Amino acid sequence: MSLAFLPFTRPSIDEATIADVAEVLRSGWITSGPKVQDFEKALSERCGNRSVRAFNSGTAALEVALRLAKIGVGDQVITTPLTWVATANVILSVGATPVFVDVDPVTRNINLDQLELAITPLTKALIPVDLAGLPVDRNKLYSIAKPHGLRIIEDAAQSFGASWQGRPIGSFGDFICVSFHANKNITTGEGGALVLPDGIDPLLCERLRLQGVRRLPDGSMDVDVLGGKSNLTDIAAAIGLGQLKQIEEFTARRRLLARSYFARINPDLGLVMPLGDYENCNWHMFQLLLPRGTDRAKFITDMKERGIGIGVHYPAIHLFSLYRELGFREGDFPCAEDIGRRIVTLPLFPAMQDSDVDRVCTALAEALS
Repeated sequence: MSLAFLPFTRPSIDEATIADVAEVLRSGWITSGPKVQDFEKALSERCGNRSVRAFNSGTAALEVALRLAKIGVGDQVITTPLTWVATANVILSVGATPVFVDVDPVTRNINLDQLELAITPLTKALIPVDLAGLPVDRNKLYSIAKPHGLRIIEDAAQSFGASWQGRPIGSFGDFICVSFHANKNITTGEGGALVLPDGIDPLLCERLRLQGVRRLPDGSMDVDVLGGKSNLTDIAAAIGLGQLKQIEEFTARRRLLARSYFARINPDLGLVMPLGDYENCNWHMFQLLLPRGTDRAKFITDMKERGIGIGVHYPAIHLFSLYRELGFREGDFPCAEDIGRRIVTLPLFPAMQDSDVDRVCTALAEALS
């Protein structure tokens, strides 16, 4: 009997959450309403009682954060080329210019030793990304930004549930943007959130996510800023509330699965393992670098034939056609390019069994033999 296909990720939605969603559907109030408010309150409690506003995607949270930080035409924003393309796209969306800094070969996050060299008088913000849930060194990051007066917009899309030196990501820092996409550690189906720093008006954030509308005391409305349409629904918030209750359980299971991979992957296969940081990382993804010269497309096909799903997260952004048109070229960021060509994501999600790790490791050895 053949085993079921093992995807690289799968959300874990319990029956209580499904029942809560059904209750919302029966209530007749399915767009933004009381569940969104409850979800924002629960997120705020996790983030040190900071102001949190929910969005329909992590991308929307990033873009609104840039607008709240007054980033626009003529400004430069520094980020990493090794991330989901949304991180750079939002910089273009507000009219600013993305500036890339190559990644560290060990952490695969933005190379902080090279960051300060990229800062110019036009630089207004930094967008660090916690790749695979491994936090960027927050101490070093903020020590670089502060003397230059730079805003930091943390792309924590992958690191919700992670921590830095015992402090949960989102509970400190400047702007923090989170994603609740279906492949994240907790999900709302599609969704995101923005943790606001002191001095930023939460009401302005709300207006930017819903067409700039401001409600007046007499029941009428006015629009005095250009907003978009990126509010979260109560349906999604009900899922998020159920997921948030399980985040510690999910993270603990992910850490156990990661430990199993480290213990069971054959070191003779020539694979480059991720940094084994169990103190801070939430193990959103378990990523390997294939040996140089490996045909990645064939490897993915071979794994699929063995019933194992493999992801690619991510190709280097600056090599996409859109960014080549902006002047970026192959060779600009060699470390990100090398990782982007060799990286693969193995299955890792809370419902996985220990036997699934054995399946993956056996398939790895066969596909690379």
